[in-house]
Amino acid sequence: MATHRIWNPAAECMPREQLRALQLERLKNVVRREYDNVPLYRRRMDEKGIKPEDIRSLDDLQYLPFMQKTDLRDEYPTGLFAVPRREIVRLQGSSGTTGKPILAGYTRSDLENWSEMMARTIGAANATADDIVQVAYGYGLFTGGMGAHQGATKLGAMVIPMSSGNTAKQIMMMQDVGTTILSCTPSYAIHIAETIHEMGIPLSSLKLRAGTFGAEPWTEAMRKRLETLLNIDALDIYGLTEICGPGVAYECLEKQGMHVNEDQVIVEIIDPVTEKPLPYGEKGELVFTTITKEGMPMLRFRTHDLCQIDASPCACGRTFVRMKRIMGRTDDMLIIRGVNVFPSQIESVLVSIHGVAPHYMLVVDRQGATDTLEIQVEITEDVFADTVGQLETLEKQINERIKSVVGISANIKLVAPKSIPRSEGKAKRVIDKRKL
Repeated sequence: MATHRIWNPAAECMPREQLRALQLERLKNVVRREYDNVPLYRRRMDEKGIKPEDIRSLDDLQYLPFMQKTDLRDEYPTGLFAVPRREIVRLQGSSGTTGKPILAGYTRSDLENWSEMMARTIGAANATADDIVQVAYGYGLFTGGMGAHQGATKLGAMVIPMSSGNTAKQIMMMQDVGTTILSCTPSYAIHIAETIHEMGIPLSSLKLRAGTFGAEPWTEAMRKRLETLLNIDALDIYGLTEICGPGVAYECLEKQGMHVNEDQVIVEIIDPVTEKPLPYGEKGELVFTTITKEGMPMLRFRTHDLCQIDASPCACGRTFVRMKRIMGRTDDMLIIRGVNVFPSQIESVLVSIHGVAPHYMLVVDRQGATDTLEIQVEITEDVFADTVGQLETLEKQINERIKSVVGISANIKLVAPKSIPRSEGKAKRVIDKRKL
């Protein structure tokens, strides 16, 4: 049974009644702030005939209008700020490389709250001031690097601000300095792990004991692989630039879902079609409302992430509800021959098959009126040396497993080891030629 160190028990273990009262108080304040200071949101509330004083209970949240990523683009760069610009001390943004970034503004109080959320996140790996946290998320506009850095600093841990890339140097620092906790994307963690083994470095020469991995969806099978390769506890974290960055939710050592920082955000589950709230436990779209953010609050922000909320007690003692793993995104979902396909489904199959590396690419195309799906699957060195007949058998096995899970057949293309580009940030898994 895991032993749990809790960074802030007063908040993370708050009785539910007290937590709900705090949420309501903070919700009322943030609705008033949005209405008074953000013209777009005031207009939308007026259109729905809602005034801030109409919010009398948490159930009234459902009557407020939604916000979406398009709103941030439409109001770019500062149209959603709820405080004078001189109070904004930092801008962070999306990690996309094309078009205008999604920008979020932070006050000093926002940065402090974000640091607190990330201290809880890294602290859930039982991190203390005695730990050495290596941050291999990208630094810059992307929130990953700064978020992990701030949280580890608040914990009092030593921080190695490596950023992403330069994998050989990452490993050298782990060895020389004695890194105990790694923070990066799961796909980059896999790359680091594979490189460690390729270099013949014994795990006994490392002091790694845990990793906090986020910024992209990953599967339970990927967790098991990471834990085996690095001999660590691999913990899932969740965040959104629009809400604060990483730290919206975090996994404890029970590994039974990510605790939502409910004193900072309110989480809802809605039906993505009807937009009606769903009870906890049902699958639907995640919606978040920030209740402490000053610079750019978000009310009922639609994430397009599909998920379930678990409100049952956690053995760790935290009282916050838990998010289960993201099942996919309503906007990333591929519809192929009328079937809903999520990359995470494909990954869960591939990672479970012997001889298959956790690197793949989905190529969707259209021949005439028919959609086609090609899955490029990277195989390991030992399998690459197999006979043609053995490789054909593996292709058939993969196709059968994919069809049983997803419901459609695919063209399986086995590719040589290291032929699929490695990601040092968010992994690119899909090429949809139908949209090109």
